[in-house]
Amino acid sequence: MAELLIIYHSKTGGSRQMAEAAAQAARDETTTTLLPAAEAGPEDMLRADGYIFCAPENLAAIAGVMKDFFDRCYYPVLGRIEGRPYAQMVCAGSDGENAARQTARIAQGWRLKEVQKPLIICTHAQTPEQILAEKTIPDAQLAQCRELGAALGAGLALGVF
Repeated sequence: MAELLIIYHSKTGGSRQMAEAAAQAARDETTTTLLPAAEAGPEDMLRADGYIFCAPENLAAIAGVMKDFFDRCYYPVLGRIEGRPYAQMVCAGSDGENAARQTARIAQGWRLKEVQKPLIICTHAQTPEQILAEKTIPDAQLAQCRELGAALGAGLALGVF
């Protein structure tokens, strides 16, 4: 059975909720592993057939812990995961576009195949208190995360990707 790896980072809970929703739906379709970015490594990447990357945008960039994951894994898997499908989800306070671009550039270097445009969930957190507060992602937006997880899981299971 194909394996989907979902790597996420979350400090205030938003990205974690998004990743968990995608994982829940993907498990109906394929073997799914959900790992925090701080715990994930090259061996996890090599074992998986497809990926979802999920992280917050911090200061108009991918979160540092997610960047650390990419830094640790980039060269050990380079040339060994080409053509595998991926999607990404970003939890943002404003727009999330730069974090999505950064992740897409890394995935392009790995020669991964983007199978869906980035899903960006905007929390509209703008003050320091809102930014640092625990997040609750609304059900309608979590449904989008579940759809992404189910679609990628089904595509892997059916051999579409």
